[in-house]
Amino acid sequence: MVLPNWLASRGFGRAGRGGTASIASKPSRTAFALDAQVTPNPPHEPELDPPFEVVEPVRLASPLVFSSPHSGNVYPRRFLEAARLDEAALRRSEDAFVDSLFGGVTALGAPLIKARFPRAYLDLNREPYELDPHMFEGRLPAFANTRSLRVAGGLGTIARVAGQSQEIYARRVPVEEAIERIEKLYKPYHACLRGLIDRARQVFGIAVLVDCHSMPSGTLRQGQTKLFTMPQKPDFVVGDRYGTSCDPDFVDAVEYELRRRGYDVQRNKPYAGGFITEHYGNPAGECHAMQIEVSRALYMDERTLSKGERFAEVAADLAKIAVALADAATARRDRHCAAAE
Repeated sequence: MVLPNWLASRGFGRAGRGGTASIASKPSRTAFALDAQVTPNPPHEPELDPPFEVVEPVRLASPLVFSSPHSGNVYPRRFLEAARLDEAALRRSEDAFVDSLFGGVTALGAPLIKARFPRAYLDLNREPYELDPHMFEGRLPAFANTRSLRVAGGLGTIARVAGQSQEIYARRVPVEEAIERIEKLYKPYHACLRGLIDRARQVFGIAVLVDCHSMPSGTLRQGQTKLFTMPQKPDFVVGDRYGTSCDPDFVDAVEYELRRRGYDVQRNKPYAGGFITEHYGNPAGECHAMQIEVSRALYMDERTLSKGERFAEVAADLAKIAVALADAATARRDRHCAAAE
């Protein structure tokens, strides 16, 4: 089975309408969880049912898998009531519109998984239990990672700060609430992502995960409407964990196509890839992972959080980059098959 039925048979399936198939995001009994079997649960919050979506192509034709973990913009009512920041301030941490920006890849035969909840609520690009003990009421599990640099910066699995290091919560969060978010949102997302990657390897002999993100071109100071420009960032940053998560030929192909279209591109600096890139990237096992960061100034108005005039142009270019990446992956697979004969 190479179509949505593959995941449907594992409890993730319901067919969508129109030109793509939308895989249901409710957890199921599957072997793809990070550290525990995922079992069916009621939704964590009514607004987050489903908590994420997989947009499937009509025909699976590519070994690429696209993930947009930070573009969610559904803010549960209880979360907003517990926050000291308003929704507008919280939205500054979103990778706004990134799921739409990369949406053209489904027409090329690749799936796209995207979170509906925001990263300020739960960050999928962290370890599952990367938690700051000072944020929570109650004792964290002994296995929680409380000493990472990301936790120290307030940006763990459940973030303490948003925007310009502004505290999110008005009071401590119950530990039970944190664990429930991880069990009902984080683990099912990663379980489904692992299923998509494993399917690509089974069907094509290789999988290439593209973790899709955006980066601010500057910063907005609280209470200001003018954009204060920081040191100039490139248009794109392609991260491969300094060559450990992805075949360099794939990163070369992406960078070449971007530069050919006039974009300024850097590799690994200032973003080399986070937990998702590191966790899933295993080139020796023909599972490659890269992170692509797009400057928000390219495709949106960072002040008003609205799509910009170049949105369609950048989206079209990213679809073309996906074609070049898929071609590079297929060429690598064919070389390996020929060598094995």
